[in-house]
Amino acid sequence: MLIRSYKPSDESGWLRCRVLSFLDTAYYDNVLREKEIYENSSIELVAEKDNLIVGLMDIEYEEEPGTICSDDSIVSGMIWHAAVHPDYQRQGIATALLHHAIKTLSDLGMNRLEAWTRDDKWVNEWYESHHFKKKKTYYHVFMEGNEEREPTFVTKNVHLKPISAFAHYIGNNPEEIKGKFKRVHACHMYELVF
Repeated sequence: MLIRSYKPSDESGWLRCRVLSFLDTAYYDNVLREKEIYENSSIELVAEKDNLIVGLMDIEYEEEPGTICSDDSIVSGMIWHAAVHPDYQRQGIATALLHHAIKTLSDLGMNRLEAWTRDDKWVNEWYESHHFKKKKTYYHVFMEGNEEREPTFVTKNVHLKPISAFAHYIGNNPEEIKGKFKRVHACHMYELVF
C-alpha cells in the first residue's frame, strides 16, 4: 500500500472510496459528487493499493486559532473526510493515514487535531483507540413525513411545501428529541493532542 498526497486525477477514485465506505454508517446519505476544495491550507492524503484509491483522509488546518476548529487558543487541524473502501477495511489503512497526517502536522508545528463524527459505535471506538478524547456532542435531527415535519417546521410561503428537514439540536434534553423523531444521530467532537 502507498500513502501519498491526493492529486486531481484521483477524484473519481476518491469519490468512490468515500461513497462505498459511508454506505454502512450513519452518514450513508452524505453523498458528494465532487471532492471539496478547501479555503485554507490542507493535507489531503490517499492510500493506494492494487491501482485503487482504498483510503483517504482530508485535513484542513488553521493559520489562526479558532478559524476552523473549536479551540481558539491553538492552531489545529480538522479532519473533514476519513474513509476506507469496505473491501480493504481492518487492514490498518486508516491508522496509517492518521499517522502520516500527524507527522505532517507536527512538521508544520501543530499538535492538535479535531474530528466530528456521528454515533457509529465502531467509528467512535476507532477514534478512542487512537487516543482522541470526546469533548462535545450535539444531535443531527432528520424530519421526514408530515407527522415529524409539520409540528416542528413552519413556512410562511403557502406555495412552499417542505418534504423533509434537517436540523441541529444543541439543547440539554436529547431524549425528548429522540422520542419525537425516528432519525436522530449524536454528533461527537473528538480532539487529539499529540
